[in-house]
Amino acid sequence: MATCPECDADIDVDEFDVDKGDLISCAECGTNLEVTSVSPLELEASDDADDDDDDDDDDEEEAEEEDDLDELDDDDDSDSEDWEE
Repeated sequence: MATCPECDADIDVDEFDVDKGDLISCAECGTNLEVTSVSPLELEASDDADDDDDDDDDDEEEAEEEDDLDELDDDDDSDSEDWEE
């Protein structure tokens, strides 16, 4: 039996049913846990779920930056038209 590193709840997992690197979640707090050792069974909070959220945030930031650059390009075009006249 292992213990959740976040809420200290007992997690009933048979070490023969999991492999190192497997992901499970705590029934008490819902934290995603990674099996870091099978003998003895040890669990650590997994950063994989957090990374996915960060990736989504990065994509949104990149899209906003592209929009800002497009607006700047549009402004540059209108300025060049003024110079041509």
